Amino acid sequence: MKKTEENPMRKIKLEKVTLSVGGVGEELEKGVRLLEMLTKRKPAKMKTKKRIPALGIRPKLEVGAVVTIRKNPEEILKRLLAARNNMLNMGCVGENSFSFGIKEYIEIPGAEYQRDLGIRGLDVTVTFSRAGRRIKLKKIKRGKIAKKQNISKEEIIQLMEENFNTKFI
Repeated sequence: MKKTEENPMRKIKLEKVTLSVGGVGEELEKGVRLLEMLTKRKPAKMKTKKRIPALGIRPKLEVGAVVTIRKNPEEILKRLLAARNNMLNMGCVGENSFSFGIKEYIEIPGAEYQRDLGIRGLDVTVTFSRAGRRIKLKKIKRGKIAKKQNISKEEIIQLMEENFNTKFI
């Protein structure tokens, strides 16, 4: 008899790694240069939609920048995890993704200190998916997918420990 193989629709894949920074004015420009330096790609700037007078926020004010890496995200993820000594908190892990922050970009291997940037940090979000996720996202003939297609915290922790030698505390 043949040995039954794992269902290919249940296979978990690393979909994307998203790097983001926040700030207003000159601080945002420094954050944009930091993301360009780390990823060699042009970040998209995020604008506000609401007005919050207590915080000095008005509509269409640029308050953040983001870069999404979809092609070969494994290599940059390894560098970013090395900045955290391959250790993450259990609270960072959610359903289908996990996030963590890096306080100083100079902790990332291969990143050198830039005097004009100063000491800055960034946020990292890692998203996982299974085959069939596009059914939920597409515009025409959109469908629903079952809850069991979501990736649980335990599955993410197991995948990260096996593939990236990450420890969760």
